[in-house]
Amino acid sequence: MLYDGKIWIGTAGEEKLNILPKMANRHGLIAGATGTGKTVTLKVMAESFSDAGVPVFLADVKGDLAGMCRPGADSEDMRKRIEMFGLAEAGFRYQAYPVSFWDIFGKQGLPLRTTISEMGPTLLARLMDLTPAQSDILSIVFQIADDEGLLLLDSKDLRSMLNYVGEHNKDYAAAYGNMPRQSTGSILRKLAALEEQGGEEFFGEPALDIHDWFRTDFSGKGMINILHSESLIQNPMMYSTFMLWMLSELFEIMPEAGDCEKPRMVFFFDEAHLLFDGAPKALLQKIEQVVKLIRSKGVGIYFITQSPRDIPDSVLGQLGNKIQHALHAYTPSDQKAVKAAADSFRINPEFDTKEALTQLGIGEALVSFLQEDGSPMVVQRARILPPQSLMGPVPDEVRRSEIQSNLLYAKYGTMVDRDSAYEFFERKRKMQLQEEEEQKALEEKQKAEEQAAKEAAKEAERQAKEAAKEAERQAKEEAKEAERKAKEEAKQKEAAEKARKRVVSNAAKTAAGTIGREMGNEIGKTLGGSFGKKLGGNLGANLGRGILGTLFGR
Repeated sequence: MLYDGKIWIGTAGEEKLNILPKMANRHGLIAGATGTGKTVTLKVMAESFSDAGVPVFLADVKGDLAGMCRPGADSEDMRKRIEMFGLAEAGFRYQAYPVSFWDIFGKQGLPLRTTISEMGPTLLARLMDLTPAQSDILSIVFQIADDEGLLLLDSKDLRSMLNYVGEHNKDYAAAYGNMPRQSTGSILRKLAALEEQGGEEFFGEPALDIHDWFRTDFSGKGMINILHSESLIQNPMMYSTFMLWMLSELFEIMPEAGDCEKPRMVFFFDEAHLLFDGAPKALLQKIEQVVKLIRSKGVGIYFITQSPRDIPDSVLGQLGNKIQHALHAYTPSDQKAVKAAADSFRINPEFDTKEALTQLGIGEALVSFLQEDGSPMVVQRARILPPQSLMGPVPDEVRRSEIQSNLLYAKYGTMVDRDSAYEFFERKRKMQLQEEEEQKALEEKQKAEEQAAKEAAKEAERQAKEAAKEAERQAKEEAKEAERKAKEEAKQKEAAEKARKRVVSNAAKTAAGTIGREMGNEIGKTLGGSFGKKLGGNLGANLGRGILGTLFGR
C-alpha cells in the first residue's frame, strides 16, 4: 500500500515498514517455504508500486494473481486485518488495478512474442539444451545470416537457415570453420522439439516492444503486466530462459537513468531458482552483470524463491530489500539454509533471527529494507499487509474481456509473417526448381530435336534408298527395254536384211536369169540350131548362177 509516498509492506508492532521508492531499484528478495505467504507479499508490493505510478511485471505461475484486475472481496478475516493494521485510517479500500495479461502461447493473454534474432544464439542454445559444440555452430549460423542480410524472425527461418548451411557447409568452411551436417541435423531435431513445446507461437512478429510495459492508466497507476505461466512453468528451461531474455532486453534498451526518485519499472521473478539451475558459468556471469548494472537504468528486480540458498552469492549480495517468510528445519540441509538466511540479515538484539525464522506464522516475515543512506535496517519481525485487489483467479470471460479491451490487442492480437530468411530460401528454391525445370525442358527439347533430326535423317536415308532402288529398278527396266528394243531393232534389221537379200537375190536371179538367157540366146544364135539354143540356155543358166554366187558369196 502506498502511504506517505512510501511502499508500505507491513508493520512491526506500531512501526510501519516501508520500502523507500528511491531505494526500490536496489533489487530485493521474497523467500519462504511453500504456503507461508509469499504470493500475498508479492501482490501487496505490486499494488503499492502501481499506486506509486511504477509499472510492474510478474509471472503468475499458479493462476492466483489474475484477480488483481478486480477489487478485493470483503470478509470477516479481512475486516480484522484492516482493523489490526489501522488501514481504514490510512485510506485502504478494495480496488482493481490496471492489468495487462500476457501469454507466450497466446491463449490466456496477449501473445507475447520475440524473434529468433532478438533471443540470440546464447539463450536459444540454452533453450534447446545444446552441447557446447552445437552452441558454437548455432552462433556461426547466426553470424552467416547477419553477414548475408537474412532476417531470422521465427522458427521456420532458423530451420531454413540451418538446412541451407548444412547443405553448403563446405562453401562456408574456409570462412567460418567446419560445420558437420550431423551437427546441424542435431540442432534441427532440437528445434523441432522446441516447436512442439510452443516455440512456433513464441517466435514471430509482432515482437514484444518492452516500452509497451512502461505504461500507466488514466489515473496514473502503473500497469501491472501479468505473464500467464501455469503452462510455461511446466517447462522450466523455457520459463527461465524467457525471463532471462526479458531481463536482457530491459538491460539493453533502457538508457542510463542515474538516481531516480522511484523505479521506472519493477520486475518480479517467481521461482527464481530455475534461472540458475544448470546455468553455465558464462550465463551466470551475464545474470550477475545484468543485476548489477540494470539498477542504474531505473529497473528493480525482485527474486521470489523458497530459500536464499537458491540464489548464487554473487547475485544475492546485490539484493538490498529482503522479505523472508518462514523456513522449515527438518533436515540438516534445511538447518543450514535457515542459518544462512539468518546470517544474511543485520542482527536485531531483541530476538534470535534463526529461531524466529522457524516460528513465523502465515503472513509474517522477517523484513530488512534499505535506509536513506543505502544501508540495510536492522531486521524486523513483521506482519504483512493484506492486498486491496481480489485474491485468486478470475472467470475466463473476465479474462477475455480484459484481453480484448486492452489497447495493445490490436497491435499484438494477430501474428504477422514478414518476409525473412524462410521466404528468401523459398524463393531461391522455387527459382532453382524453375531453372531446373527450364533446363530439363530445354534438354528435353534438344533431345526431341535431336531425335527428330535423327528420325528425319533416317527417313531421308530411307527415302534416298527407296529412290535409289526405284532409280535402279527403272534403270534396269529402261536397260531391259533398251535391250529389248535393241534386240527388236536388230531382229528387224536382220529381217529387213534378209528381206533385202531376198529381194536382191530374187532381183539378181531375175537379172542373172535374164542376162543368162539373153547371153544363152546370143550364144545359141551364134552357134545356131537347136543344139546351139540348148547349149546357149545351159550356158546362160550356169552364167546366171555364177553371177549370183559372185554377188551373194555362193
